[in-house]
Amino acid sequence: MQPNIQQNSKPAVESNRGFQVWWQMTRPHTLTAAFVPVLLGTALALKLGNIHFGLFLAMLIASLLIQAATNMFNEYFDFKRGLDNEHSVGIGGSIVRDGIKPKTVMQIALSLYGIALLLGVYICLNSSWWLAAVGLICMAVGYLYSGGPLPIAYTPFGELFSGFFMGMLIILITFFIQTGTVSKTSILISIPILVLVGAINFSNNIRDLDGDKENGRKTLAILIGKKKAIRLLAVMFIFSYVWILGLIISNEAPIWTAVVILSAPKAIKAIKGFIEGTLPIQMAPAMKATAQTNTIFGFLLAIGIFIGHYI
Repeated sequence: MQPNIQQNSKPAVESNRGFQVWWQMTRPHTLTAAFVPVLLGTALALKLGNIHFGLFLAMLIASLLIQAATNMFNEYFDFKRGLDNEHSVGIGGSIVRDGIKPKTVMQIALSLYGIALLLGVYICLNSSWWLAAVGLICMAVGYLYSGGPLPIAYTPFGELFSGFFMGMLIILITFFIQTGTVSKTSILISIPILVLVGAINFSNNIRDLDGDKENGRKTLAILIGKKKAIRLLAVMFIFSYVWILGLIISNEAPIWTAVVILSAPKAIKAIKGFIEGTLPIQMAPAMKATAQTNTIFGFLLAIGIFIGHYI
């Protein structure tokens, strides 16, 4: 479906919504996918010495900016490809619903990338210039996720890319800039976060399965169907909890990390929501619960690691 051109005649942003429109365009429920890995990488680094607060703050802000810019790229390219309209479910589609100019969205996204790039220079100056290459690759993936001739979002690999680059890699970079190395424990701890960040992407694709299929996407959810996709999402949740249990048993993680089990109700809510929902709007709460699972799981895991350092 082509975008409703008449929507562009609306004021740039309705005055009674203002900041809310721009805030929603960043898709705040996904920003925890950037916050949690930075927090975890820092918690892991505590064991090896003092934390450089400036590097922590720079890494946190840069990660949040890249995630927000990625979401805006997605907003822009979904509009350009005619995927969004005034009836789109969720917080995407601000261009057609709120009359924001596509060019403005792209300019702001690139500006966020520019700020993140400056923060990256600061990080490299205080750690290693090898990170410059890694950071540029991460930014390129953020753009190519929805941009370029073959967007990653249109393939079955969206979950893998988002989980690796926005989950595991951020943890390892954060750990590295504080310690100058990457440990086996940091890699092992990052694996369930890779899975849960990928689950956020996967839940979005489950919700949008029918619409994505109509628009020619080949996401994993489309390829295996809704029922199997929900089962796979459940397996992803279970794997994350069992993985932490395995790390505790093997002494790779302190017993305090078992506190992550307190996030399980959100995971259960997500699965139930997808099973019971048939329309995208009915499955939106389940998608939100999936993101909350990652947030609570990661936050509790960081607390468990932090306590383990001092008790």
